[in-house]
Amino acid sequence: MPELPEIEIVKRSLFKMINKAKIIGIKINNKNLRYKIPNTFSNELINEKILRISRRSKYLILHLKRKLLLIHLGMSGKILLMRARDAAIFKTSFYYNVDKTSKHNHIYFTLNNGFILIYNDVRRFGFFKLFYNIDLNKIPFIKKLGPEPFSKSFNKKYFKNFIKNKIKNIKNLLMDQKFVSGLGNIYVNEILYMCKINPLKSCKNLSSGEIGQLIINTRAVLKFSISKGGSSIRDFKNTLGKTGKFQQFFHVYSMENKNCSRISCKGKIKKMFISKRSSFYCNKCQK
Repeated sequence: MPELPEIEIVKRSLFKMINKAKIIGIKINNKNLRYKIPNTFSNELINEKILRISRRSKYLILHLKRKLLLIHLGMSGKILLMRARDAAIFKTSFYYNVDKTSKHNHIYFTLNNGFILIYNDVRRFGFFKLFYNIDLNKIPFIKKLGPEPFSKSFNKKYFKNFIKNKIKNIKNLLMDQKFVSGLGNIYVNEILYMCKINPLKSCKNLSSGEIGQLIINTRAVLKFSISKGGSSIRDFKNTLGKTGKFQQFFHVYSMENKNCSRISCKGKIKKMFISKRSSFYCNKCQK
């Protein structure tokens, strides 16, 4: 599933290419996504101008006049862009090398600036939800989320208050979207490595210094990933078809049995499962 950096990359790509554009046509090939696309979807969106594009956690938001279109990419969803004039030769288009008639292209949005936005999703776990005259933070999917990692509210005081009397391990805490939003398995593994903290360490045993390092390294890892275009583990690409490069800098994720990348450490990367998710850590420096 795309995590915060990947969604941020998509948001930035879309902002450059389609912000302020008007939706002038919609073609739906398959309504059966995670939540079924309603019959009124096209009529509610045609002639709407995209006033702003934002991100909250792993959600994309298109801000329209008195409406919000919430988009979640699920496990395998992709937002693709092509120029309308290239439609006939889409297979060789610069923007993305995928057949324009692919059975996994479920929704086509034609825009007045010459682009067509395509939603492609093999597994169909993603969704589009339209909300009317509502504050973003009151949307059910959004209001339950914890603070953004880059926000001022994600600080030591908040961290300490949240974990008070909790026996949950640190890996599961960082994965909890109610605690901090946008993190997933890839980045939590990397953050814990940077902090030299074992994924199974109980929250109640974290020192004040370790909490500070967790906050600092969470931001540092995410910021670095965004600068590298995110992680392309399977088939993530931005809207222009470019893959991310952060996976080239992984220290622990999917590095089982590799030597620890710290020069002073003689450990090896081990794999275990926590809450049915693969977890990678150094058996020497992550105590």
